[in-house]
Amino acid sequence: MISPVLPTYTRAPLSFKKGQGPWLETEAGELYLDMGAGIGTCSLGHAHPKLVAVLEEQARRLWHTSNLYEIPKQACLAEKLVEHSFADTVFFTNSGTEAMELAIKMARKHFSSNGQPERVEIITFEGAFHGRSSAGIAASGGAKMVDGFGPLLPGFKQVPFNDIEAAKAAIGPQTAAILLEPIQGEGGIRAFGDASLKALRALCDKHGLLLILDEIQCGMGRTGKLFAHEWAGITPDIMTIAKGIGGGFPLGACLATEAAASDMVAGTHGSTYGGNPLACAVGCAVMNEITSEGFLIDVSRLAGHLRQGLEGLVADHPEVFEFVRGEGLMLALGCKMPVPDVVNAGYDERVMVVPASDNVVRLLPPLNMSTEDMDEALWRLERAAVALERKADCGNDKGLQA
Repeated sequence: MISPVLPTYTRAPLSFKKGQGPWLETEAGELYLDMGAGIGTCSLGHAHPKLVAVLEEQARRLWHTSNLYEIPKQACLAEKLVEHSFADTVFFTNSGTEAMELAIKMARKHFSSNGQPERVEIITFEGAFHGRSSAGIAASGGAKMVDGFGPLLPGFKQVPFNDIEAAKAAIGPQTAAILLEPIQGEGGIRAFGDASLKALRALCDKHGLLLILDEIQCGMGRTGKLFAHEWAGITPDIMTIAKGIGGGFPLGACLATEAAASDMVAGTHGSTYGGNPLACAVGCAVMNEITSEGFLIDVSRLAGHLRQGLEGLVADHPEVFEFVRGEGLMLALGCKMPVPDVVNAGYDERVMVVPASDNVVRLLPPLNMSTEDMDEALWRLERAAVALERKADCGNDKGLQA
């Protein structure tokens, strides 16, 4: 019999009653260190006092009016994002998936309105994850994303990950844009790198294409800059964000230059809930924290500390872990053992990591985590690795006895 909650997730047998910072507490009072931060969403940890305060204040005043009316908090957040990014304008959504839908529509509308309606194709890369809508799965293209959901939305060409020559060869008369995550999240924390981002920007400039960056997971300070593409010294034409911008409250956004967005006029797109007063009040508080003096410097410092600790784990436990990769506080541990075993061993030590493709586990901790809590998480991962080694040794002993 199917459960009341549609069983599209294989859920761990864990539930939590409250959280504080990087810690989560079960009904039984057990404390877990959350090194996944709600899949990179709780950028300031759980129950951050400033976020709680602004949410409570806004909840007492006004929840929702719809986008038929002016929303002051929405305008405030848009101004902050424009001030701190390449963008001239912002549209707010409830999720990253919705932001991606607009990005795709915007790119196609741009060319249609400028006398090139045939330019509808978007080049994407293997291993991408752009949400689970019809457009998102067509853009991502992975078998587990698309099997059983055909026919797929046409207009996407997929090329191998980080293959700039393949992307160049895929450009044709119908190409409108190149779309990528500067660092693939679900794909296993795989970074394109500065040189590739610069090359893709140059390709778009040469062929008159739009560059769309999906920074839903790698943006909002996770790499030590507000947005990951800043490290390469380039700017996109359109960018999607979500996850960390709401600090755990559902919020996403599509940012764009005036040139890319100018044809999205009244009636071309909309959202009933997107950018509501509750979400934008929280988003403003998140932006204030992440853009405050010294915050991103501290993220880079903490990221260096975490990476050093993870490299030590790889060196000390080569039968369990193979490598560390990623940028900032968006890191992956390559696993030699099955990822579910590693995740479950972490649960046994009450530390939470997030599985991803390419046999890695992701570490996406709160950006403001203390060094002491980080060391505690590393110690718990150490214990998880030791337990996995002992289990493997026991299995080998049984095999020899047989």
